[in-house]
Amino acid sequence: MTEIPTLRTSRTILRPMQANDWPDYHRLMGSDRAVFMGGPFDRKAAWGMFCADHAQWDLFGCGALMIEDRQSGRVLGQVGINDGPLFPERELGWFVYPEAEGQGLAYEAASALRDWARDVLRCRTLVSYLDPGNIRSARLAERLGAVPDPKAARPDPTDLVYRHFGAAPPA
Repeated sequence: MTEIPTLRTSRTILRPMQANDWPDYHRLMGSDRAVFMGGPFDRKAAWGMFCADHAQWDLFGCGALMIEDRQSGRVLGQVGINDGPLFPERELGWFVYPEAEGQGLAYEAASALRDWARDVLRCRTLVSYLDPGNIRSARLAERLGAVPDPKAARPDPTDLVYRHFGAAPPA
């Protein structure tokens, strides 16, 4: 069984998922805000995603961490390294709940997990798969130092791919 890390940033704790994280996750995934992730999703699909986010730790040595505010203990969103048959390459992904937007928390959390993946998993490269309409996430990927990679494989042919540090693995 893989040990799931807990990472700390100046304002957040990135911690393993818990069952009580489900209601807020479900609310986001069932809303119009999930459109850039292929949603909105019904309860069954969202539950499958929630479980997969956690199960990836045991299956692939990476997965999702919840973004928790260090002062209040409130969960503000999620950041993850996705892997497995739905992802051509390991993907750095993120979302924050509406009340946490515009505060730089996604940047802070994604930077910490990206650095962990580089230093601990020894990832030479990561990608972020983005809906072309998700301008805020594209700006965040660029702020994280990622660059567009139009030649990269993608799970959805319409996705934009942003590459974080390093070249694509050899084919």
